[in-house]
Amino acid sequence: MGRVTPEATDAPARSADSAPGTDLAPMAMRRTGQSERYVLQAAALRRRQLRAAVLYGSARSWRQRQPLWPAALIGAIAVALVVAAFAVANAFEKQKERDAEAEAERNALSAPPAAVLVETP
Repeated sequence: MGRVTPEATDAPARSADSAPGTDLAPMAMRRTGQSERYVLQAAALRRRQLRAAVLYGSARSWRQRQPLWPAALIGAIAVALVVAAFAVANAFEKQKERDAEAEAERNALSAPPAAVLVETP
């Protein structure tokens, strides 16, 4: 194996695509070994998870929280459709009753008067 020089260990972690002067690792993690880095990253992840749990409750994260307005809109549309269906059914029944009454009146007017039999003692 090659010999590790102090210059190689002091250089901050950089990506080949990143511009010079931009560091990927935070200052606390630049001079730590790989296992310590893993522990620090795990602790940071756990802190983020706990903060999200405290802030957002049982949802655990704001990303998983679904907005309420689409469900409310769909519910309002469903209620409006049910109310409209009941209104149409009620209007249909009333119209049938009116048609039956009008037919009964037409039959009563067009029928000749019934002969009345009167019995005399």
